[in-house]
Amino acid sequence: MKKEVKDTIIVELGQKLKEYPHFYLVDLAGLNAEKTSKLREQCFKKEIKLLVVKNTLLQKAFDASDIDFQPLYETLKGSTAIMFTHVANDPAKLLKEYKKEGIPALKAAYAEESFYVGADKLEELASLKSKNEVIAEIVALLQSPAKNVISALQSGGNTIHGVLKTLGERPE
Repeated sequence: MKKEVKDTIIVELGQKLKEYPHFYLVDLAGLNAEKTSKLREQCFKKEIKLLVVKNTLLQKAFDASDIDFQPLYETLKGSTAIMFTHVANDPAKLLKEYKKEGIPALKAAYAEESFYVGADKLEELASLKSKNEVIAEIVALLQSPAKNVISALQSGGNTIHGVLKTLGERPE
């Protein structure tokens, strides 16, 4: 591969690292053409960008980045594919479907500004909630007490009205 081509790939990887806030490093070795094609199709549906990369070029892209990706360097061995995503837990959920076969194997991930190294982190990554999901939960929790108060006031008004009406209609 010519140096110009390598430099172009490094720049493109650097752009993807800036564009996507989360990525997973996986080992696709052992997947046949049919399963690889199926994985790519599922990635496309979930808006996950799947690229097979050379470890040395990826490490150079990491070096050129503003973020220190040093914890991921030890995973850059053998066959490496990178899954770029905007939703932190989508690739983990997809990889869990394949976990029964053991392929593809999770090497590491960078999600929600944290490093996850090792295949044992897959469950943890799958259970991650996106910032939007966390915000939605907080809003729902904040709305719940207000809804309860309003509901109690409304039902209480009907109860008080009913009691007063009954007392008013009662003969003396």
